[in-house]
Amino acid sequence: MPHSTSRRGLLFGAAAVSAGAVLTGCTSNESKDDDSSARNDQLAADDKPGKEVTIGFAGPQADHGWLNAINDNAKERAKKYKDVTLEATEGSNDTAAQIGQVETLINKKVDVLVILPADGKALTRVGLKAMKAGIPVVNLDRIFASAQAYRCWIGGDNYGMGLNAGHYIGEKLKGKKDARVVELAGLDNLELTKQRTKGFDDALKNYPNIEKVARQAAEFTVESGQAKMSQLLQAQKDIDALWNHDDDQGVGALRAIKQAGRDDFLMVGGAGALSAFQEIKADRGVLKATVLYPPTMAASAIDLARALGQGKGVGGLAEYEIPASLTLYSAVVDKDNVDQYMSTGFK
Repeated sequence: MPHSTSRRGLLFGAAAVSAGAVLTGCTSNESKDDDSSARNDQLAADDKPGKEVTIGFAGPQADHGWLNAINDNAKERAKKYKDVTLEATEGSNDTAAQIGQVETLINKKVDVLVILPADGKALTRVGLKAMKAGIPVVNLDRIFASAQAYRCWIGGDNYGMGLNAGHYIGEKLKGKKDARVVELAGLDNLELTKQRTKGFDDALKNYPNIEKVARQAAEFTVESGQAKMSQLLQAQKDIDALWNHDDDQGVGALRAIKQAGRDDFLMVGGAGALSAFQEIKADRGVLKATVLYPPTMAASAIDLARALGQGKGVGGLAEYEIPASLTLYSAVVDKDNVDQYMSTGFK
Protein backbone atom coordinates (compact mmCIF):
# COMPACT_ATOMS: atom_id res chain seq x y z
CA MET A 1 0.00 0.00 0.00
CA PRO A 2 1.35 3.45 -0.84
CA HIS A 3 1.45 5.15 2.53
CA SER A 4 2.77 8.61 3.29
CA THR A 5 6.05 10.37 3.04
CA SER A 6 6.83 10.17 6.74
CA ARG A 7 7.87 13.09 8.86
CA ARG A 8 10.53 12.06 11.38
CA GLY A 9 8.94 13.60 14.47
CA LEU A 10 8.60 12.81 18.12
CA LEU A 11 8.59 9.09 18.84
CA PHE A 12 5.48 8.36 20.84
CA GLY A 13 4.67 5.21 22.76
CA ALA A 14 6.18 3.12 25.51
CA ALA A 15 9.34 5.22 25.64
CA ALA A 16 7.37 8.41 26.20
CA VAL A 17 5.18 6.83 28.85
CA SER A 18 8.21 5.35 30.60
CA ALA A 19 9.92 8.72 30.59
CA GLY A 20 6.85 10.28 32.18
CA ALA A 21 6.73 7.53 34.78
CA VAL A 22 10.43 8.02 35.60
CA LEU A 23 9.93 11.76 35.92
CA THR A 24 7.03 11.26 38.33
CA GLY A 25 9.02 8.74 40.32
CA CYS A 26 11.98 11.09 40.67
CA THR A 27 9.85 13.91 42.06
CA SER A 28 7.18 12.05 43.98
CA ASN A 29 8.64 12.88 47.42
CA GLU A 30 8.24 16.62 46.95
CA SER A 31 4.83 18.07 47.76
CA LYS A 32 5.24 20.89 45.23
CA ASP A 33 5.79 18.40 42.45
CA ASP A 34 2.87 16.32 43.73
CA ASP A 35 0.65 19.37 43.21
CA SER A 36 2.11 19.91 39.74
CA SER A 37 1.57 16.25 38.87
CA ALA A 38 -2.06 16.48 39.98
CA ARG A 39 -2.58 19.52 37.79
CA ASN A 40 -1.01 17.68 34.86
CA ASP A 41 -3.37 14.73 35.40
CA GLN A 42 -6.37 17.06 35.34
CA LEU A 43 -5.17 18.61 32.09
CA ALA A 44 -4.44 15.30 30.34
CA ALA A 45 -7.13 13.59 28.28
CA ASP A 46 -8.52 10.35 29.68
CA ASP A 47 -11.51 8.04 29.13
CA LYS A 48 -13.81 9.94 31.48
CA PRO A 49 -16.55 11.92 29.70
CA GLY A 50 -15.74 15.61 29.38
CA LYS A 51 -16.52 18.50 27.08
CA GLU A 52 -18.44 17.35 24.00
CA VAL A 53 -16.36 17.46 20.82
CA THR A 54 -17.43 17.13 17.19
CA ILE A 55 -14.61 15.72 15.06
CA GLY A 56 -14.68 15.91 11.28
CA PHE A 57 -12.88 13.02 9.59
CA ALA A 58 -11.86 13.12 5.93
CA GLY A 59 -9.82 10.41 4.26
CA PRO A 60 -9.28 9.03 0.77
CA GLN A 61 -11.37 6.25 -0.75
CA ALA A 62 -10.83 2.94 1.03
CA ASP A 63 -9.60 1.07 -2.05
CA HIS A 64 -6.98 -0.91 -0.16
CA GLY A 65 -6.97 -2.98 3.01
CA TRP A 66 -4.79 -0.50 4.89
CA LEU A 67 -7.04 2.46 4.06
CA ASN A 68 -10.14 0.51 5.02
CA ALA A 69 -8.48 -0.23 8.36
CA ILE A 70 -7.75 3.49 8.77
CA ASN A 71 -11.46 4.27 8.43
CA ASP A 72 -12.46 1.44 10.76
CA ASN A 73 -9.95 2.48 13.42
CA ALA A 74 -11.16 6.09 13.37
CA LYS A 75 -14.85 5.16 13.61
CA GLU A 76 -14.38 2.52 16.30
CA ARG A 77 -12.25 4.86 18.42
CA ALA A 78 -14.84 7.63 18.20
CA LYS A 79 -17.54 5.21 19.42
CA LYS A 80 -15.48 4.60 22.53
CA TYR A 81 -16.11 8.15 23.76
CA LYS A 82 -19.54 9.34 24.89
CA ASP A 83 -18.38 12.94 24.43
CA VAL A 84 -17.31 12.56 20.77
CA THR A 85 -19.47 12.98 17.67
CA LEU A 86 -17.76 11.91 14.46
CA GLU A 87 -18.68 13.55 11.16
CA ALA A 88 -17.03 11.32 8.55
CA THR A 89 -16.95 11.99 4.81
CA GLU A 90 -17.43 9.29 2.16
CA GLY A 91 -13.79 9.43 1.18
CA SER A 92 -12.39 10.25 -2.23
CA ASN A 93 -9.15 9.89 -4.19
CA ASP A 94 -10.13 12.93 -6.25
CA THR A 95 -8.39 15.91 -4.64
CA ALA A 96 -11.04 18.42 -5.72
CA ALA A 97 -13.78 16.23 -4.24
CA GLN A 98 -11.90 15.78 -0.97
CA ILE A 99 -11.25 19.52 -0.72
CA GLY A 100 -15.00 20.05 -1.13
CA GLN A 101 -15.72 17.50 1.61
CA VAL A 102 -13.34 19.22 4.01
CA GLU A 103 -14.83 22.62 3.20
CA THR A 104 -18.26 21.21 4.05
CA LEU A 105 -16.93 20.14 7.45
CA ILE A 106 -15.44 23.61 7.95
CA ASN A 107 -18.81 25.18 7.15
CA LYS A 108 -20.46 22.86 9.67
CA LYS A 109 -18.08 24.37 12.25
CA VAL A 110 -16.78 21.07 13.60
CA ASP A 111 -14.51 21.47 16.61
CA VAL A 112 -11.50 19.60 15.21
CA LEU A 113 -10.58 18.08 11.84
CA VAL A 114 -8.69 14.83 11.19
CA ILE A 115 -7.52 14.71 7.58
CA LEU A 116 -5.71 11.94 5.74
CA PRO A 117 -5.28 13.70 2.39
CA ALA A 118 -5.38 11.86 -0.91
CA ASP A 119 -2.54 14.23 -1.84
CA GLY A 120 -0.84 16.18 0.94
CA LYS A 121 0.42 18.99 -1.25
CA ALA A 122 -2.91 19.46 -3.03
CA LEU A 123 -4.91 19.63 0.22
CA THR A 124 -2.56 22.00 2.01
CA ARG A 125 -4.74 24.96 1.02
CA VAL A 126 -7.85 23.56 2.71
CA GLY A 127 -5.83 22.65 5.80
CA LEU A 128 -4.72 26.28 6.00
CA LYS A 129 -8.31 27.40 5.54
CA ALA A 130 -9.45 25.29 8.50
CA MET A 131 -6.65 26.53 10.74
CA LYS A 132 -7.42 30.17 9.83
CA ALA A 133 -11.07 29.49 10.68
CA GLY A 134 -10.01 28.44 14.16
CA ILE A 135 -10.51 24.70 13.58
CA PRO A 136 -7.38 22.77 14.62
CA VAL A 137 -6.30 20.07 12.19
CA VAL A 138 -4.76 16.70 12.95
CA ASN A 139 -2.88 15.80 9.76
CA LEU A 140 -2.89 12.00 9.45
CA ASP A 141 0.06 10.32 7.70
CA ARG A 142 0.30 12.02 4.29
CA ILE A 143 1.79 15.32 5.29
CA PHE A 144 0.70 18.77 4.14
CA ALA A 145 3.23 20.99 2.38
CA SER A 146 3.11 23.58 5.17
CA ALA A 147 3.28 23.09 8.94
CA GLN A 148 0.84 26.00 9.20
CA ALA A 149 -1.87 23.75 7.73
CA TYR A 150 -2.08 21.53 10.82
CA ARG A 151 -1.77 21.65 14.59
CA CYS A 152 -0.46 18.10 14.90
CA TRP A 153 0.88 15.53 12.48
CA ILE A 154 0.78 11.80 13.25
CA GLY A 155 1.94 9.04 10.94
CA GLY A 156 4.18 6.11 10.18
CA ASP A 157 7.93 5.84 9.67
CA ASN A 158 8.87 4.59 6.22
CA TYR A 159 12.61 4.90 6.83
CA GLY A 160 12.14 3.05 10.11
CA MET A 161 10.33 0.23 8.32
CA GLY A 162 13.35 -0.39 6.13
CA LEU A 163 15.78 0.05 9.00
CA ASN A 164 14.03 -2.50 11.21
CA ALA A 165 13.53 -4.97 8.36
CA GLY A 166 17.24 -4.73 7.57
CA HIS A 167 18.31 -5.24 11.17
CA TYR A 168 15.96 -8.21 11.61
CA ILE A 169 17.36 -9.90 8.52
CA GLY A 170 20.90 -8.91 9.49
CA GLU A 171 20.62 -10.55 12.88
CA LYS A 172 19.09 -13.71 11.41
CA LEU A 173 21.96 -14.02 8.90
CA LYS A 174 24.73 -12.81 11.21
CA GLY A 175 26.59 -16.11 11.26
CA LYS A 176 26.26 -16.82 7.53
CA LYS A 177 29.19 -16.10 5.25
CA ASP A 178 28.48 -14.25 1.97
CA ALA A 179 24.75 -13.96 2.64
CA ARG A 180 22.62 -12.72 -0.26
CA VAL A 181 19.41 -10.73 0.09
CA VAL A 182 16.89 -9.31 -2.39
CA GLU A 183 14.31 -6.53 -2.10
CA LEU A 184 10.78 -6.35 -3.50
CA ALA A 185 9.99 -2.65 -3.30
CA GLY A 186 6.85 -0.64 -3.96
CA LEU A 187 6.30 2.06 -6.58
CA ASP A 188 9.64 3.69 -7.29
CA ASN A 189 8.16 7.09 -8.12
CA LEU A 190 6.95 7.49 -4.52
CA GLU A 191 9.17 9.11 -1.90
CA LEU A 192 7.98 6.59 0.69
CA THR A 193 9.46 3.74 -1.37
CA LYS A 194 12.79 5.55 -1.53
CA GLN A 195 12.72 6.05 2.24
CA ARG A 196 12.00 2.38 2.88
CA THR A 197 14.83 1.30 0.60
CA LYS A 198 17.25 3.79 2.19
CA GLY A 199 16.43 2.51 5.66
CA PHE A 200 16.95 -1.07 4.52
CA ASP A 201 20.28 -0.26 2.85
CA ASP A 202 21.50 1.72 5.88
CA ALA A 203 20.71 -1.20 8.19
CA LEU A 204 22.54 -3.70 5.97
CA LYS A 205 25.70 -1.58 6.19
CA ASN A 206 26.05 -2.92 9.73
CA TYR A 207 26.43 -6.48 8.41
CA PRO A 208 29.51 -6.83 6.18
CA ASN A 209 28.68 -10.47 5.49
CA ILE A 210 25.47 -9.49 3.66
CA GLU A 211 25.12 -8.25 0.09
CA LYS A 212 21.91 -7.02 -1.52
CA VAL A 213 22.14 -8.72 -4.89
CA ALA A 214 18.88 -7.63 -6.55
CA ARG A 215 15.90 -5.31 -6.27
CA GLN A 216 12.59 -5.16 -8.13
CA ALA A 217 9.89 -2.52 -7.82
CA ALA A 218 6.27 -3.74 -7.75
CA GLU A 219 3.10 -1.62 -7.50
CA PHE A 220 1.55 -2.48 -4.11
CA THR A 221 -0.80 -4.99 -5.76
CA VAL A 222 -1.09 -8.77 -5.55
CA GLU A 223 -0.61 -9.10 -9.32
CA SER A 224 2.53 -6.96 -9.49
CA GLY A 225 3.97 -8.69 -6.44
CA GLN A 226 3.57 -12.08 -8.09
CA ALA A 227 5.03 -10.93 -11.42
CA LYS A 228 8.05 -9.13 -9.96
CA MET A 229 8.79 -11.88 -7.47
CA SER A 230 8.78 -14.43 -10.28
CA GLN A 231 11.39 -12.33 -12.08
CA LEU A 232 13.54 -12.13 -8.95
CA LEU A 233 13.39 -15.88 -8.41
CA GLN A 234 14.28 -16.63 -12.01
CA ALA A 235 17.29 -14.32 -11.87
CA GLN A 236 18.46 -15.29 -8.38
CA LYS A 237 18.85 -19.01 -7.80
CA ASP A 238 20.61 -18.58 -4.46
CA ILE A 239 19.26 -16.12 -1.87
CA ASP A 240 19.09 -16.10 1.90
CA ALA A 241 16.47 -13.44 2.60
CA LEU A 242 13.84 -11.21 0.99
CA TRP A 243 12.35 -7.96 2.20
CA ASN A 244 8.99 -7.13 0.67
CA HIS A 245 7.73 -3.57 1.28
CA ASP A 246 4.02 -4.34 1.42
CA ASP A 247 1.97 -7.28 2.71
CA ASP A 248 -0.71 -6.94 0.01
CA GLN A 249 1.81 -7.34 -2.81
CA GLY A 250 3.36 -9.97 -0.56
CA VAL A 251 0.33 -12.20 -1.17
CA GLY A 252 1.39 -12.32 -4.82
CA ALA A 253 5.02 -12.76 -3.89
CA LEU A 254 4.17 -15.79 -1.75
CA ARG A 255 2.23 -17.28 -4.68
CA ALA A 256 5.28 -16.92 -6.91
CA ILE A 257 7.51 -18.46 -4.27
CA LYS A 258 5.17 -21.42 -3.85
CA GLN A 259 4.87 -21.90 -7.62
CA ALA A 260 8.66 -21.92 -7.91
CA GLY A 261 8.93 -24.48 -5.13
CA ARG A 262 11.36 -22.29 -3.20
CA ASP A 263 11.75 -22.51 0.57
CA ASP A 264 15.47 -21.82 0.89
CA PHE A 265 15.27 -18.28 2.33
CA LEU A 266 13.41 -16.19 4.89
CA MET A 267 10.98 -13.41 3.99
CA VAL A 268 10.09 -10.25 5.88
CA GLY A 269 6.98 -8.27 4.91
CA GLY A 270 5.73 -4.78 5.56
CA ALA A 271 2.61 -2.96 6.88
CA GLY A 272 0.84 -5.53 9.09
CA ALA A 273 -1.88 -7.33 7.15
CA LEU A 274 -3.92 -10.00 8.93
CA SER A 275 -2.98 -12.54 6.26
CA ALA A 276 0.70 -11.93 7.02
CA PHE A 277 0.14 -12.35 10.76
CA GLN A 278 -1.70 -15.61 10.16
CA GLU A 279 1.08 -16.91 7.91
CA ILE A 280 3.72 -15.97 10.48
CA LYS A 281 1.80 -17.68 13.28
CA ALA A 282 1.35 -20.86 11.21
CA ASP A 283 5.14 -20.87 10.60
CA ARG A 284 4.85 -23.18 7.63
CA GLY A 285 6.48 -21.09 4.91
CA VAL A 286 9.17 -18.54 4.18
CA LEU A 287 7.36 -15.53 5.73
CA LYS A 288 8.83 -15.16 9.20
CA ALA A 289 8.12 -11.52 10.10
CA THR A 290 6.55 -8.27 8.98
CA VAL A 291 7.37 -4.67 9.87
CA LEU A 292 4.42 -2.51 10.90
CA TYR A 293 3.00 0.61 9.32
CA PRO A 294 0.11 0.67 11.80
CA PRO A 295 -3.38 1.76 10.72
CA THR A 296 -4.07 2.19 14.44
CA MET A 297 -2.64 5.68 13.85
CA ALA A 298 -6.21 6.70 12.92
CA ALA A 299 -7.44 5.73 16.39
CA SER A 300 -4.62 7.74 17.91
CA ALA A 301 -5.55 10.69 15.67
CA ILE A 302 -9.06 10.61 17.14
CA ASP A 303 -7.55 10.59 20.64
CA LEU A 304 -5.44 13.63 19.74
CA ALA A 305 -8.38 15.44 18.16
CA ARG A 306 -10.50 14.84 21.26
CA ALA A 307 -7.69 16.16 23.48
CA LEU A 308 -7.42 19.25 21.25
CA GLY A 309 -11.16 19.84 21.40
CA GLN A 310 -11.13 19.58 25.18
CA GLY A 311 -8.02 21.72 25.57
CA LYS A 312 -6.05 18.89 27.15
CA GLY A 313 -2.66 17.26 26.74
CA VAL A 314 -1.60 13.62 26.42
CA GLY A 315 -1.51 11.31 29.43
CA GLY A 316 2.03 10.19 30.28
CA LEU A 317 3.61 13.41 29.01
CA ALA A 318 4.47 16.39 31.20
CA GLU A 319 3.37 19.08 28.74
CA TYR A 320 -0.05 20.72 28.92
CA GLU A 321 -0.52 20.53 25.14
CA ILE A 322 -0.45 17.65 22.67
CA PRO A 323 2.80 17.39 20.67
CA ALA A 324 3.16 18.99 17.23
CA SER A 325 4.39 15.76 15.65
CA LEU A 326 4.16 12.04 16.42
CA THR A 327 6.07 9.41 14.44
CA LEU A 328 4.89 5.88 15.14
CA TYR A 329 7.38 3.09 15.64
CA SER A 330 7.67 0.36 13.00
CA ALA A 331 7.67 -2.71 15.21
CA VAL A 332 8.79 -6.09 13.89
CA VAL A 333 6.17 -8.81 14.32
CA ASP A 334 7.34 -12.42 14.26
CA LYS A 335 6.16 -15.68 15.79
CA ASP A 336 7.26 -14.55 19.26
CA ASN A 337 4.87 -11.58 19.46
CA VAL A 338 2.33 -12.11 16.66
CA ASP A 339 -0.50 -12.93 19.06
CA GLN A 340 -0.13 -9.48 20.63
CA TYR A 341 -0.67 -7.78 17.27
CA MET A 342 -3.20 -10.15 15.67
CA SER A 343 -6.19 -7.94 16.47
CA THR A 344 -4.57 -4.98 14.66
CA GLY A 345 -4.07 -6.82 11.37
CA PHE A 346 -5.97 -5.36 8.41
CA LYS A 347 -7.77 -7.37 5.72
